[in-house]
Amino acid sequence: MPATNRHNTTPDGQDFEAMVAALDWARIEAELDAHGVGLTGRLLDAEACAGLRGLYAEPARFRSRIVMARHGFGRGEYQYFAHPLPQPVAALRPLVYARLAPIANRWNETLGIAQRYPESLDAFLALCHRAGQQRPTPLLLKYEAGDYNCLHQDLYGDLFFPFQMVILLSQPGRDFTGGEFTLVEQRPRMQSRPEVVPLAQGEAAIFAVQHRPVEGTRGAYRVNLRHGVSRVRSGERFTTGLIFHDAR
Repeated sequence: MPATNRHNTTPDGQDFEAMVAALDWARIEAELDAHGVGLTGRLLDAEACAGLRGLYAEPARFRSRIVMARHGFGRGEYQYFAHPLPQPVAALRPLVYARLAPIANRWNETLGIAQRYPESLDAFLALCHRAGQQRPTPLLLKYEAGDYNCLHQDLYGDLFFPFQMVILLSQPGRDFTGGEFTLVEQRPRMQSRPEVVPLAQGEAAIFAVQHRPVEGTRGAYRVNLRHGVSRVRSGERFTTGLIFHDAR
């Protein structure tokens, strides 16, 4: 199994360990509980965002490329990173996972789901690999004018982590217009509820991959969630997605 990156400072001095520790995790957890999505504030500076965007034109950095229209996923394209993952992705992935694992375990306990997640990403990825899920899932997405992403869930196998994170690498209003990240929640016997999530460049949204617990009159029940991206009206929109489980 490839080791996760232990070097948490970028060449331009961004200290990801300190940055992740300084996030308002109480607020993020409360937002996840209430809405299924929480915002981090700015994680990557403009230089780091540009560096990740620039990787899209380097095929050797990726294991596969997906054109969404060929599969009915929408319009646009994305590429899955190969190992070694780019430094910001490799640094953030284990740090954020460690903060989310206790929330994931609490949600599963609330919903009566037996699955529990280990404290470290390395330990969780070892479980994925023993289950035959060995391909890295962090990805880089590119949308142009007219592109969009249909509502979906990123599961990739029987074993998945219930949260993921997306970081906006382009600047809204300058690099693109439109293209809002959208989460839709479907409760039993109720109409679906949309949540439009505005992001700034370098900011991340952490969101539930499949469902979240909601307290009802007869105890907790699960509501299903799907996410997507609305139509980009102009320009180019790049994001990077940090998925914490590996794929088959």
